[in-house]
Amino acid sequence: MPALNATLLRSALIAALSALPVAGLLLAPQISHAAAPQVKTQAPGYYRMMLGDFEITALSDGTVTLPLEKLLTDTTPARIRSLQARASLSSEVETSINAFLINTGSQLLLVDSGAGRLFGDKGGRLLANLQAAGYRAEDIDAVLLTHIHGDHSGGLTVDGKMVFPNATIYADKREAEFWLDSGNEAKAAQRHQHSFQEAAASLLPYASAGRLKTFSQDAELFSGVRSIAVPGHTPGHTFYAVESKGQQMQFWGDTVHAQYVQFPDPAVTIQFDIDSSAAAKQRKRVFADAAAKQYWVAAPHIAFPGIGHLRKEAAGFAWVPANYAIPR
Repeated sequence: MPALNATLLRSALIAALSALPVAGLLLAPQISHAAAPQVKTQAPGYYRMMLGDFEITALSDGTVTLPLEKLLTDTTPARIRSLQARASLSSEVETSINAFLINTGSQLLLVDSGAGRLFGDKGGRLLANLQAAGYRAEDIDAVLLTHIHGDHSGGLTVDGKMVFPNATIYADKREAEFWLDSGNEAKAAQRHQHSFQEAAASLLPYASAGRLKTFSQDAELFSGVRSIAVPGHTPGHTFYAVESKGQQMQFWGDTVHAQYVQFPDPAVTIQFDIDSSAAAKQRKRVFADAAAKQYWVAAPHIAFPGIGHLRKEAAGFAWVPANYAIPR
């Protein structure tokens, strides 16, 4: 009888234990933990790579939303939508504003200065990202302007004061003369007129301090750094070619505004062009040159960091972004 009682007891205990997980789930109070707050900001916007002995840092100034169907010319809305859809994007697209820092080992050269306050809180992030990358505005020796549109030169000043107090600003002579001449403003199409006031606000404080330097056509500005005249988008639109140890990178300015449209169809222009016909011819020429010679390209309105190569493809070209790597 004692053995029977032990067997029954053991069976009852096993049955009770086997029921516990279900009972526990049913009876346990529902405990919820406070949700982690969403950050809703990007990581610091900089990307670094080596070009021979030079260190190149791409810096994000933020983004601006471009309604491509309203802005692009020499194409159709249907064509724009079709090409954008291939990239899973609509025709109203958030477009990068990139600037680039060249550390030669002895000098810090900034290519373009971003938009500053011109685009509200979506732009104007260059200084924060410059600091995140390990530099200060006071460290910049020179700012090389590809051209004098607000999203490339607007970051030079804040409230009339120089943002880069130790820097000399470099620009093509025709570019500076065009945008700082009030007579040209009076003759310009209405869509371009705001750029004249923005140019004066950005450049005159440096000019007054003797820190605006112009050059003509192609010029050797620093060791390993030269300008390339590419007029069309603006009268003095300029590329900068940087070379070190047989490696080359070209900083393109506004050759591309809509990468998924203009690479496959380089004839597409944009309302921002001063001379759209010349801009289209330059685009076709430099696309072909970059694809043939395979040097690095850095562009302000290609998705950040905006560094890569071009590949010839069908009737147009394709963008090949830089493979992510840690500089060594």
